[in-house]
Formats: sequence, C-alpha cells, structure tokens
Amino acid sequence: MSRGSYWVAVGLMLLVGCSSKEPKSSTPTNGAVAQQPVGNPVEGKVLYTTCAACHGEAAQGNQELNAPTLVNSDSWYLYRQLTNFQKGVRGYLAEDTAGLQMAAMAKALKDSITMSHVVAYIKTLPETDLPALIQGDVRKGERTYQSICGACHGPGAKGNEKMNAPRLNGLDDWYLKQQMKKFKASVRGAHPADKFGLQMVPMMALLADEQAIDDVIAYIRSTTQPSEK
Repeated sequence: MSRGSYWVAVGLMLLVGCSSKEPKSSTPTNGAVAQQPVGNPVEGKVLYTTCAACHGEAAQGNQELNAPTLVNSDSWYLYRQLTNFQKGVRGYLAEDTAGLQMAAMAKALKDSITMSHVVAYIKTLPETDLPALIQGDVRKGERTYQSICGACHGPGAKGNEKMNAPRLNGLDDWYLKQQMKKFKASVRGAHPADKFGLQMVPMMALLADEQAIDDVIAYIRSTTQPSEK
C-alpha cells in the first residue's frame, strides 16, 4: 500500500468509527459509545465534593495535582471519560500515573446515573479563562492542525460531537500536551475497548516532535475566546 493510500484508509477508518450506534448504558467491551443519562445537578453538587479536592471548587483545575480544568469541556466527553476510567478502559497502565489516580476516583461513582449527576453539576459552573503556558509557532501549528486534526475537531478546535471529537480550545494547554504525548507513546488509546483513543494514536504519530506538538497547542490556544462575564 502506498503512503497516500494508507492515510486515506486511516481517514475512512475515522469516519466509519464515528457512526457507531449507542447502547443504553455503560461502555461495552466492543468500544461502542455509552449513552449519557439525564443528570441532576443538585445531587451532582454533593457528589462533586470528592472531585473538588483536586479539580477545585469551581472545577477550574490544578496543574500541581495533575487535575485539568473541567468546566470548559463538553458534557458528553466528560461523561465518556468518566465511564472509561470507571470501566478500566483508561488509566490502567503503570506508566499512566495520573490516569491510575483518576481511575480509582471514578470507581467511587457507583453507576452511570451517578456520573451523569456529577457532569450535570459541573456544567452549571461558569467557564474559566486559562493562562497560556506552552509556547509555539501559531502559524505552523495552524497548518498542522488543519491537516491532521481539523477534519474531526473542527474549525477553531471547537469540537464535533457527531464525529466523536471533543472541544479542544478550552482545555489547559499543559493537559493537552500531556495527553498528546500519551497518545503518541500509546500510553493512552492502548485498550482495545478505547475505540476513539485508538484512532488518536496514528494521528499523533504524524506529529514529528515535541516542537510540532507545541505549535499545534499554541494554535489551539490562540482560538480560545475569553469567557463572557
């Protein structure tokens, strides 16, 4: 297979992978998407007190504790990742120290309803503006983003739920870099049930080095608009 044909095949794989029918509850072993129940933010507020120790009272995150900002993330994506952590699809490798810690916390949420309550509460909190910590070439990053990431994550890195591609432009840049490096090293996206994580691994392999990662992150950060007060 030629190099061009290979990447066409990868692109088709991504498109086909985004059309899975959702089951009624938790993540099955075949990697299909779990359907999110309707959550109650009042109950979620009580449950969130455990999360606040690391992620902060306003879910603003804490880099020193490897706890990313949550309030700027898509609710469907938060729910999916909680499910992945709880089911051992994410955060099960020894190399993923932060993931292991999060998996242990997610297991304290007894079921999909409980997780939905927590997500519902987080989404009642105001979004937050984040500092730019990663330095890179925005123009180079934009070119790389458009060629590798844009087809799924969309213009301005706003995300596309239909493509199962989360919003990126509200995430901590340090966390983005951490996760991109994990995908690149197959520390994340290694579990056979992590269908969408598996798709990210070959995409991150296209980033030549750390500078390329920094450039993409710098571009994503440049698209972030200040939160409305």
